[in-house]
Amino acid sequence: MCLDYLRTLRHETVEELSDAQALAAWVEQFGPFDTVPVPPDDGRVEGARRLREAIRTVIDSARRGVPCPASARDIVNAAARLPPPAPAVADDGRLRWRADDPIAATLSLVARDALDLTFSPLLARVRQCAGTDCGALFVDASRPGRRRWCSMNTCGNRAKKDALKARQPD
Repeated sequence: MCLDYLRTLRHETVEELSDAQALAAWVEQFGPFDTVPVPPDDGRVEGARRLREAIRTVIDSARRGVPCPASARDIVNAAARLPPPAPAVADDGRLRWRADDPIAATLSLVARDALDLTFSPLLARVRQCAGTDCGALFVDASRPGRRRWCSMNTCGNRAKKDALKARQPD
């Protein structure tokens, strides 16, 4: 979940958390809630972006084996301390998730996921996409551990097409 959250800044230039509506849409897509009301932007979007950068710093520091800056740790730890979504059985007998603030609760899950990843054996399998202009982080779950692209359907396909074009005589 935390790596998907990092992808809300694509190619280091395309901002997907452009406003409160975009943040609520991301939470609705990746979080446990069926619907997420769009909150007023009271600095929440900027805070969500700061959390994203702090998560990247925490993971990158751990991958390189260097101490993480206190500012990044403090941001991730503060988000992880927020109450996460709570499960409840609804009147219709289905599982529903509840939180006073669905966005803060989902960002708490993201921060907790980042901490779990950072201190798990999976960290050794985190790779950076080799695709042109991508750079997304992903967990390489392939058996040999040599996956190169975040997605074969996008970056991998593009790389293979480019390689084929390069081999074609003019």
